[in-house]
Amino acid sequence: MEGFQVILDFCARHQTILGCSIISLLTAASEYIFSSVVFKCPCNSKNMLYGASFLIAPAFVLFVLGFMVNASTWHLLTGTCSAEKHREYSPWGTSACFCQVLLPMIAKASVAPLTWMAVALLGADFYECAASGSILIEYFYCKNNGTGCRNQLLKVPCDEELSANFTTERLSLHAQSQLIGWFLIASIMTGVLISTCIRRCCSPVSYLQLRLYEIYAKKEEELFEEKSKDHAKKLAERNTNYFFESTNLEAFQTPSTEDWHNISTMYTINSEGPYYSLLHQYVNTRR
Repeated sequence: MEGFQVILDFCARHQTILGCSIISLLTAASEYIFSSVVFKCPCNSKNMLYGASFLIAPAFVLFVLGFMVNASTWHLLTGTCSAEKHREYSPWGTSACFCQVLLPMIAKASVAPLTWMAVALLGADFYECAASGSILIEYFYCKNNGTGCRNQLLKVPCDEELSANFTTERLSLHAQSQLIGWFLIASIMTGVLISTCIRRCCSPVSYLQLRLYEIYAKKEEELFEEKSKDHAKKLAERNTNYFFESTNLEAFQTPSTEDWHNISTMYTINSEGPYYSLLHQYVNTRR
């Protein structure tokens, strides 16, 4: 039982990394299925369009889905187009707060598409098909060699022997794809390391206080969700009982629209006040 608790604690402390790892594994599995079962290069003048579609389109879809499943996206957008009188409660907050919230959102949404691109490039099927129809690659391989060379280049993804003969003195399309894939992976890891270091260095609070903020934010979200469900259930019971049974309508305390706006803007921790969320600040101010 103690070992199980240790595992749970480990998962709780590293949930972001574990979540990104699971998303990456699922994306890699999906790419393998697509390249093995669905993808089949036409080996004609449509190579570029067909190969690029499989390489880029799924990555774009995954990027959009990453935003759609992130609750912060709807937190930012909800109410931004409301009437003028509500603009003072804009959930975008200050520009600094907006950047601190938007950049992590982009980073999370980019995990799946970047994984797709990296795995697809290492597999090389999509790139090899798209590159064989590229004008730039045609110029590199078939300069001054006429139409016959171009026709052979288009058939390279479908003929291993032709591919071997065609790239005897030049780097093969397969190798090009893998080199680009490893370069992309190295660039991603370097970018993650640099951005994490910058974010930590620019933190207005110490490591331990930041850790407390992260724990508090998670617990507050969990308790707020539970309390919202309980509050909604009690209000629904009160109203339905009155409608069907004409029972006495008891007074029911519920937050005002202004109160909801006051706790709905995006919040980032700062060293100016000892608050860990807008709800924390609201409660202490009202008290």
